[in-house]
Amino acid sequence: MNIRDNPQLCDKLAAEYVLGTLRGGARRRFERYLRDDAVLQRLTAEWQERLMPMAEFSGAQTPRAQVWRAIERRLGLGQVQKRTHAAWQFWRTESLTFWRSLSLASLAATLLMVGVLRSTLVEAPQVDLVATLIDDKARTALLLTADSERRVFTARLVENAPVAADKSLQLWAVPKEGAPRSLGVIPPEGAIELPLTGSAIGDDIATLAVSLEPRGGSPGAGGPTGPILYKGNWVRML
Repeated sequence: MNIRDNPQLCDKLAAEYVLGTLRGGARRRFERYLRDDAVLQRLTAEWQERLMPMAEFSGAQTPRAQVWRAIERRLGLGQVQKRTHAAWQFWRTESLTFWRSLSLASLAATLLMVGVLRSTLVEAPQVDLVATLIDDKARTALLLTADSERRVFTARLVENAPVAADKSLQLWAVPKEGAPRSLGVIPPEGAIELPLTGSAIGDDIATLAVSLEPRGGSPGAGGPTGPILYKGNWVRML
């Protein structure tokens, strides 16, 4: 089957390719399609643009000591130490410190960009759902990452949009039928962890949306009362 016949599959594969969760033969097949398919190239570029802001949330991570010992063994640095002890001491205290610092910075950015990868270096949440909510100009405004095992998801504003002191941003799950379901109010600092309930990821959800509401959220139970600023959908990564 030609994957071009299934637009939803194309979009899902492009997202997984960018995140790094598309592996093995599936990744190689996708890359073969990607070389000659302008549509897949465009989808992949769009996902790269959407997910790149994830790197902004990276924090410093310290690998376990045995990780560095394993790296040193693989590089044969122990043999260098035996042959030239003095030179190795200088390399270890000066040069290796530099490379470790550089590697840690790259690793932290990569882990958060992928977001859904299980790391052998540090313990991380098992993120298996991602949603990027975009504005009317197709710019990523809100990033959602969910951990189904822990039953929580995190909502982060990619760019802190100016919101008046008497207003709030409220996140909604809009079902195919019935009233929108409130998932929570985004705080002024732009990040919040919320419970991952059936209201947030039910099969009947048509879209996710963010509305501009009075401070504290919509005053009514019937749904948004203000304009819809951002929209998007969940993408399952695992």
